[in-house]
Amino acid sequence: MQPFGYVEPRTSDEALRLAREHPDARFLAGGTTLVDLMKSGVMQPTLLIDVNRLPGLDAIGLTEDALAIGALARMSDVASHPGVREQAPGLSESLLVAASGQLRNMASIGGNLLQRTRCVYFRDRHFPCNKRVPGTGCSAIGGENRNLAVLGTSEHCIANYPGDFAVMLAALDGVVHLDGPSGARSVVAAGFHYLPGGTPEIETVVGAGEIVTGVTLPTGPLSRWSHYLKVRDRSSYEYASVSVAVAAEFAGDGTILDARLALGGLAAVPWRVTPAAALLAGRRPDDARTLARLVEAALDGARPQTGNAYKLPQARAAIGRALRTLADRHAEVRT
Repeated sequence: MQPFGYVEPRTSDEALRLAREHPDARFLAGGTTLVDLMKSGVMQPTLLIDVNRLPGLDAIGLTEDALAIGALARMSDVASHPGVREQAPGLSESLLVAASGQLRNMASIGGNLLQRTRCVYFRDRHFPCNKRVPGTGCSAIGGENRNLAVLGTSEHCIANYPGDFAVMLAALDGVVHLDGPSGARSVVAAGFHYLPGGTPEIETVVGAGEIVTGVTLPTGPLSRWSHYLKVRDRSSYEYASVSVAVAAEFAGDGTILDARLALGGLAAVPWRVTPAAALLAGRRPDDARTLARLVEAALDGARPQTGNAYKLPQARAAIGRALRTLADRHAEVRT
């Protein structure tokens, strides 16, 4: 490991000043991703700015029409919060199926949004990787790519985004809040991560010296009827091969009035399926033709590799299963 400095600022202004003065610095919260990457030499910050003592960034608040979660709130605290479980159950589910209990107790919401791919070539410095060292090539194309992306890829990178929370947040029209040298700003969660294109090393909209301060999402029928389904090789401590974040507002007869859909495990970013609302509105979730059109729209443009083509039929089944689960829950409450 390379030598580095360590500081514990007590105010946000101090933390942002340190980040401006040290361009190679990194903010440290739970450290569950950053420390791993430092140990492997993939990331080599000259300074760690420990933000855990910054006031007010760990709050979880609920208003009449919105849920606000601070960037320093721990995954386990958010998942178990009564307001989150009632107003956005899918968000709670997405956190509970992530990592292990010990890691959820440490990992912060802000850090979770910023976690990086688990592509073995990115994490092993002996292999060429455009995401780690731009211009060196993508070893995953034609290599070991079973768990990598089939959507949103480019000739420069096929790594996938590994998280769960960000997928559900994108489906629920969430917003990510940042602060930095130019002041505070907000970005829709569905646009927070960048597709690789020709610059796979640029993964998010976060600029130099900026810090994630929290997330918000609107609450209402869509968030209250939300569900997160994660399909993986084993039932614990494993990343998704496919995940489905779905939310729907139902009429009294079980037809869908409005809906949101996002996919995880399949793409370089949390993959928001924008046509879902139009395709599902006025339809029943068990309508075969509607489901077929939804799946076609969701997987449009997919470019599987030899090792991950299995993800396409898996995704088709998972989308239908997630919708049926949500519809069944709604039917149980009505009866």
